[in-house]
Amino acid sequence: MGQPKISDKREPVKIELRKNDQVKVITGSDKGKSGRVLEVDRAKGRVTVENVAMMKRHTKKNPAKQIAGGIAEREASIAVSNVMILCPKCGAVRVKHVAVTAESGKTKHQRVCHKCSGPLDRK
Repeated sequence: MGQPKISDKREPVKIELRKNDQVKVITGSDKGKSGRVLEVDRAKGRVTVENVAMMKRHTKKNPAKQIAGGIAEREASIAVSNVMILCPKCGAVRVKHVAVTAESGKTKHQRVCHKCSGPLDRK
């Protein structure tokens, strides 16, 4: 009869990436490609990167919904461990967090490059 099926209860992965971050693929079939993060799935530990891991999707024609049939290409998600964030100066780097105190006295946490300590957040 086989083993009972174990439910997929993974622990959520701490993901340092956000939507619109520039990342570089460091392993896999798309190694070396870079692109913008389109979507982050924190529950599954996966990200969707622009023009990386392209897959073909066969769609049926549906005139009621204005869907033209054919083969459409779109991005598939890849594991977050296969990408690294891009620093404008250094290239692919790890993320370090630094507490920055504003003039009003509030403390904000900022993502910075692990090599040059340059800011990775564009704000």
